[in-house]
Amino acid sequence: MYIKRTIEQAVKNIIATFPVLLIIGPRQVGKTTLLKNLAEEDRKYVTLDDPGIRDLAVREPALFLQRYSPPVIIDEIQYAPQLLPFIKMYVDTNKTNGSFWLTGTHMFPVNKGEGESLAGRVGIVYLSGLSSSEISGSALPEFSTSPKLLMQRISKVKPLDMMTIFERIHKGSMPALYENTDIDWENYYSSYIQTYIRRDIKGLIQVNDDLMFYRFLCIAASRTGSMVNYDSLAKETEISAPTAKQWVSLLVSTGVVALIEPYYNSSLKRVVKSPRMYFLDTGLAAYLSKWHNAESLEAGAMATAFFETWVISEIYKSFLNVGKTPPLNYYRDSNSKEIDLIISQLNVIYPIEIRKSARPEGVVNVFDVLNPVTETQDEDSKLFAADGYEHYGTLIGTGAVMCLCSDLLPIDRKNWLVPVWLI
Repeated sequence: MYIKRTIEQAVKNIIATFPVLLIIGPRQVGKTTLLKNLAEEDRKYVTLDDPGIRDLAVREPALFLQRYSPPVIIDEIQYAPQLLPFIKMYVDTNKTNGSFWLTGTHMFPVNKGEGESLAGRVGIVYLSGLSSSEISGSALPEFSTSPKLLMQRISKVKPLDMMTIFERIHKGSMPALYENTDIDWENYYSSYIQTYIRRDIKGLIQVNDDLMFYRFLCIAASRTGSMVNYDSLAKETEISAPTAKQWVSLLVSTGVVALIEPYYNSSLKRVVKSPRMYFLDTGLAAYLSKWHNAESLEAGAMATAFFETWVISEIYKSFLNVGKTPPLNYYRDSNSKEIDLIISQLNVIYPIEIRKSARPEGVVNVFDVLNPVTETQDEDSKLFAADGYEHYGTLIGTGAVMCLCSDLLPIDRKNWLVPVWLI
């Protein structure tokens, strides 16, 4: 069963615009399935997972492209970056959009491919696991705190109660777990981790001790939603701080985690500089941190961290799914005042707090730390406005408290309670 992906339109736009499409994303998130679903009948498919085919691509890239000439899907391009100069020569000669559809687990082939560049010839999209809206059968645009846009979502999204949300958090976002309900959750993630370390990580760096890297993964998962502290990660894993930093970078480049950088404005003082780390698949984080079912996770010590991780990962994916770089930050200062998430667009910042509560009280008071930034009096602040007004400087737009409330409700003239199932 194919689950329709929101990113399909962004992919089609690139196919119509560039000769080369590259889909980057972690393994098993559905890159190949997506492309096969969109492919025309005469498009060939080849995977560099096959050792014989990979050997041909590495040793004889010109011959490989004769055998697998466009239109073609080439899966796992990171295994043969030697192909990229020959793809460049082909598209420069033929100038046909949509000739090559490539998939990869990280950006390595584009950056390192034999000194050649596909700049101007390749359109890149990033695919993560299923979004909550895709699981529910809805294709939604990027998340916005605009009450007008949120009200449009209500008719398209089915409400979810707390335990259903935590069941989804625990299960994760891997398509296979939704396409085949007979798959054992623990066996799936155990196999996933083994393959990830053996093929993705060892393909990028020399990891001499698989168990050490697995331990690092488990420790990182237990800190999802926290500020990154490389010295602490290193001490607990018994590795050096530079190694910890390198390994976190690997988790980012392979799409396992996202780092949300702190928001900075020249008028704001004493802002911390460390990023926050979030696992993009909460099921993987739950497996690594030994939460064996949704009930224990919801009642456990990490419930709030996982709830926040899930909300932020869903907002993060909503931007990826329309082909945009997520414009996300967070705020924390030396006085421990904190805003969980800030969406920055067109010189307007939209503050978001996340609470595992049905009716959080007084939460938006923390937004006052942004007062040095000019408040906007646009129509969006008056509940229903369209975007696109003219800005000078940085303005504060509509704020949101993402929580377990049952309906979209105003807190005051510029802030709203937003049910998390509207993501």
